[in-house]
Amino acid sequence: MARPRPAFLRMPPFPRARIAPLALSGAGSADADAAAVVAQLRALRVGGGFWQAQPALPASRDLLFAPASAAQLQAMLAAAPAGAAARGMVLGAAQPGMPRIGPVDPWWMARRCGTIFADADDEIALVAALAGCPLRLFGSGRFAALGNGADAVALERVVGAELLADKDYRDPFTGAPTPIAAILALLASWRALIDGNRDVTQVLGVAGWKRETVEALLWDGGSGPRYRAGGAGNGTTLLWRSRVPPAMLRRIEADGGPLGEIEDGFVRSVGLGANCVPPLSITVDRRGVHFDPTQPSDLEVLIEQGGFAPAMLARAEALVSRIVTEGLSKYGRGGAALARPAGARRHVLVTGQVEDDRSVQCGAGGRTNLDLLVAARAAEPDAYLIYKPHPDVEAGHRKGAIDDAVARAYADQIERAAPISALLDMVDALHVLTSLAGFEALLRGKEVVTHGVPFYAGWGLTRDLGAIPARRTARRSLAELVAAVLILYPRYLDPVTRLPCPAEVLVDRMIADVAATPSFLERLRTLQGKVRRKLAPKRTGR
Repeated sequence: MARPRPAFLRMPPFPRARIAPLALSGAGSADADAAAVVAQLRALRVGGGFWQAQPALPASRDLLFAPASAAQLQAMLAAAPAGAAARGMVLGAAQPGMPRIGPVDPWWMARRCGTIFADADDEIALVAALAGCPLRLFGSGRFAALGNGADAVALERVVGAELLADKDYRDPFTGAPTPIAAILALLASWRALIDGNRDVTQVLGVAGWKRETVEALLWDGGSGPRYRAGGAGNGTTLLWRSRVPPAMLRRIEADGGPLGEIEDGFVRSVGLGANCVPPLSITVDRRGVHFDPTQPSDLEVLIEQGGFAPAMLARAEALVSRIVTEGLSKYGRGGAALARPAGARRHVLVTGQVEDDRSVQCGAGGRTNLDLLVAARAAEPDAYLIYKPHPDVEAGHRKGAIDDAVARAYADQIERAAPISALLDMVDALHVLTSLAGFEALLRGKEVVTHGVPFYAGWGLTRDLGAIPARRTARRSLAELVAAVLILYPRYLDPVTRLPCPAEVLVDRMIADVAATPSFLERLRTLQGKVRRKLAPKRTGR
């Protein structure tokens, strides 16, 4: 019995993802326009196994044969022009004298073939017709009505029968009914992600406990990149730079090949990275890294160039509203509203950071947490000053602690327990070195003073005391900044389906408290931090 053909619109098999059909049997998309769907498919190049390999092809081979059987291949060769065997490639089957092509991105092939000879039940026939590649069909099957693929009316009828009739599309993250246009847009976002990973040949510095969640975000449609150094060849090396041994880093940089950097995203997880909680978002930057102001980054270029569509800005505004209303921050949700301890007096928050973190080393200009606290008190002599140590420092894993007696010489209050989002809601202003808390304060409409050079400084939204790069000439609205920082730049993983997802999906999961996945390693690191913090010597000076 022949195996059923897969649906033309289907999920790529992302590593560890929960794969399910995108459409269920139902009344069908009667309101959808087949001509519009054809146009979308052509523009987005989705449908079929679009995530599969994109191999280099011999220049002399411009005919592709996709037979259902050896007998059908012989029929194809008999109908092909003279010398077809010398110009041909075979998809799937083996044929002496012609190279065999394994699973392949059909859109890639259709753009590179002079003619495709296909079984009438093979989905590459529909791709060829959509892509405008000359097509010869053999046998009977669901695409037989395409004929030789040049009839626009026949193509729309086939698309209507294949993709619209008796099909109800479902959002893979929520299960809710959704229009086919939204499914096509999601598939297009997955194509962009996968195509953007195809040149990556090795990924270095990613801890084993992080790989389970970042693999789908770095997947290239095949076996994925290697996690061991061994020469990138002509490909790109992605680094979690702070975790790569210095000697290995020097060798890689000496090779002169393309490099990119991976870092945690800005809406990361429920729980701390220092406690080995895997990230649910990452950033991949091919120019530099977003927290190093000494060089351009992909994020800086996104913000500087602007050009955000109205729909994107509306999406950014809605995302800000959702985050602020629900008290969301990088590591999870906030708590109840806080009372102002000094009443009507101006309240100012000062956020500590991990002093050996690269963002501080790159963007703080050599300033320490104590330097920041002293400067904030000098700038705000009459304010009620609240100092919040960084949670990773408080967890006992990282550098940056200030002895309480020293901190109290400048701060009215040391706040360890309250969530950062609740504190930001309560205060009037925030002083930071490079902390992401400054960006989160901007979301809440607060005054932000930067003493270093974070990625959100220099765009007209903050009061900047650091040396802003002359490259940052644009002035941006909050919606424009958010569109770049939270929607376009990071990559997100849905903790429920394990599929790459839009920012809004992860935000909703965190709000619904379904993003926490505590592991034995996380619990062990939490205990280790408590012990280390208890045994650490007190700091008594600057």
